[in-house]
Amino acid sequence: MPTKIHARCVRVCAAVLALVLVAWRPATAQEPIEVKAGISDPVNTVLAWYMARDAGLYAAEGLKVDIVNMNGGSRGAAELQAGRLDIMHVGLSSVIRINRAGGDLRTIGSLSNVIRFTFFSAPAVKTPAELKGGVIGVSTFGSESDSTVTLALARLALTRNDVVLKEYGGGMRRLDAVKSGEIKATPLNEPIASLARTQGVNVLVDLVPEQIPWVFSSIVVRRGDIAGRRDLLIRFLKGTIEGNYLALNDEKRAKEVLAKELKIADPKVLDITYNDFKAQSPANIEISQPGAENILAQFPGGSQMLEDYVDASLLAALKAEGYFTAMQQKYRR
Repeated sequence: MPTKIHARCVRVCAAVLALVLVAWRPATAQEPIEVKAGISDPVNTVLAWYMARDAGLYAAEGLKVDIVNMNGGSRGAAELQAGRLDIMHVGLSSVIRINRAGGDLRTIGSLSNVIRFTFFSAPAVKTPAELKGGVIGVSTFGSESDSTVTLALARLALTRNDVVLKEYGGGMRRLDAVKSGEIKATPLNEPIASLARTQGVNVLVDLVPEQIPWVFSSIVVRRGDIAGRRDLLIRFLKGTIEGNYLALNDEKRAKEVLAKELKIADPKVLDITYNDFKAQSPANIEISQPGAENILAQFPGGSQMLEDYVDASLLAALKAEGYFTAMQQKYRR
């Protein structure tokens, strides 16, 4: 009888010990946290995310990141606000639009701080006068493709009242529509802008050389998650920043990832797309204050306080702990 009791005690103790060991496993040994990250379109400003995923940098942070194409920045921002995304890759214009409609989003990092759109026109449109009364296709209303139309039109001595704006979704669809004459013009960025040039599509206005400060492609979250899911967001930002450094330093690997994710077959387009990324991307994904102020100037009538749309506290924490310095030393930048 004592032998049976002793054997049972041994089994119970072994089971308890196993449970304790499972509970005490380090975070890296546990199941990764799933993160749903939306993008407005597969473009080169997403390269830091693609690289971080491809190189296992998110996985090293205990994250499993699913990158989802939302076919429009404002549409993705709305999905984020509704709780169907965890993070969204979108410009500050969409954040302003959502927040002024009752949302509560914040930009916590930036992957591009200048405008990267070129304004292409249909075959029959060669002059500003031929654009009047025509349809301009944008991804979604309130997105960067929408807000920067105002600047492009100003270069042509036109206003938004001179044209009709319509939502047309992703860049490839807009390129097809402008080539066929279905719409009269549309803004495109890389790699689709280079594809349009190789196909002989007419350029009306190129805003890229002007290097206009603009929070063009940012990392956006719900404000409540900055405190409520701080650890997850810090880990995501770490993976993204290192992915950005890796992309800036390893051209061969970055081009391989771009070619795969953006389906680029033309070596010339690939070169232009990567060089555009390298010239424009802030290594530490810091947010441009002049860029944010330029966007706010396009949206009069609401709050002009940056803190209602931008929160740089997580980046400040990473800088204070020496993460930026560590990346600079690791990648010799």
